[in-house]
Amino acid sequence: MKVRRYYIPNVIYFITAVTYRRKTLFSNKSNLLIFKETFENVKSLHPFFLQAYVILPDHFHLLIQPSPPTNISKILHSLQRNFTLNFKKVKNIEDSLKLWQHRFWDHIIRNKKDYNKHFDYIHYNPVKHGLVKKPEEWQESSYLYYLKEGFYQLGWGYTQPINIKEMELE
Repeated sequence: MKVRRYYIPNVIYFITAVTYRRKTLFSNKSNLLIFKETFENVKSLHPFFLQAYVILPDHFHLLIQPSPPTNISKILHSLQRNFTLNFKKVKNIEDSLKLWQHRFWDHIIRNKKDYNKHFDYIHYNPVKHGLVKKPEEWQESSYLYYLKEGFYQLGWGYTQPINIKEMELE
């Protein structure tokens, strides 16, 4: 089945990408560092405004707004391909290697309510997956930035936020 993606200028996308067979690649600090460096390089090649993110052991979520003429497919293709190449280089792997599930999931943010729901979903995700008890305990997320800026109050996310109870985006 072919996935139809909609490329609309100046919109924000919620993105989910998952590692192949849910391998916990990002539990390893050196793999995480390779990913972060690759992410920054991709951002310079295919500019986008990153609004929120979380990196979990086997997947990540982003809220991004691509800068034309780039699009989410170019961004994710570059990120996944270059991470794989960089990973292989650092780990001295010459054989073929599959690190990502085929395709990624995207959702066009439709309005402020939709934005807030996905924004909160990203920041609650480490708690949802039982990795931490409080969102501020997870370092690989934009949550700490938004907490410091006053978008969240300490105590948010200690229980599941009402606005994301029905969301299942993994």
